[in-house]
Amino acid sequence: MKPGSHEAEWREDCAPRRVLELFSTKWTSMILHTLHTLHQGTARTGVLERSLPGISKKMLTQTLKEMERTGLVTRHVHATRPPSVEYCLTPLGNRFIEPVEMLYAWGRDNADALDALGERSTSRR
Repeated sequence: MKPGSHEAEWREDCAPRRVLELFSTKWTSMILHTLHTLHQGTARTGVLERSLPGISKKMLTQTLKEMERTGLVTRHVHATRPPSVEYCLTPLGNRFIEPVEMLYAWGRDNADALDALGERSTSRR
């Protein structure tokens, strides 16, 4: 593979594939969006769960763990009784806000095109 060739551009670890892998679950971008727009970058688990209709506690926990592993959020456990857990956007997580917000704005502006696609079996309205 020559550097700059089409093959090198689309190798398995190329940036576009890594971005798509990062957002392969709908909840990652929605959690980033919710943390940023509704909670100024920081929220407790229960607050996030209430802010994301349709997410299960299990899915929220799994997604937050993955986001922590990839460095998008940090987890802070406060020494209260009972202990409270807070998630905060990292500088890396904040870098992903702009493209997420652009995509969500596009979706709002083009709702008619999305409606024309028909319903997906995984979506609820």
